[in-house]
Amino acid sequence: MFGKRTNLSGNLFDEFRRLESEMDELFGRGTWPAGIRSVAQGTYPPVNVGTTPEQVDVYLFAAGLDAGSLDISLQQNLLTVAGERKAPVKEGLDYYRKERFDGSFRRLVTLPDEVDPDQVEALYQDGVLRIGVKRRQASRPRQIEVK
Repeated sequence: MFGKRTNLSGNLFDEFRRLESEMDELFGRGTWPAGIRSVAQGTYPPVNVGTTPEQVDVYLFAAGLDAGSLDISLQQNLLTVAGERKAPVKEGLDYYRKERFDGSFRRLVTLPDEVDPDQVEALYQDGVLRIGVKRRQASRPRQIEVK
């Protein structure tokens, strides 16, 4: 049915690597995440988004940026973060592996509808950009007293 038959009595992980290689040939390499905690190649910076009843916190892990050159905007509930990271390059060095991202980037993060675009704060410290967006007062949970 699939052309050649496979001997499963060998190492099962070898068989998975062979299958992955064949899929790479068929679909192309570079768009799939490398592991369970990875993002697709070219996705920079990595992002974590957390929420509390009062606000939404967005963390972008981007060491080596100039905080003044970041372009951060919030339109409706779409947060946009753009910038450029310049990695030092040693002249005359021929790289055979280069994993550190450099160049322009742009990340879009959809936030919940109830965020307040007038209450945003951003802080860049120790290579982490934290953007806090407060929720609208009307959408926050409130305690109701029973009489």
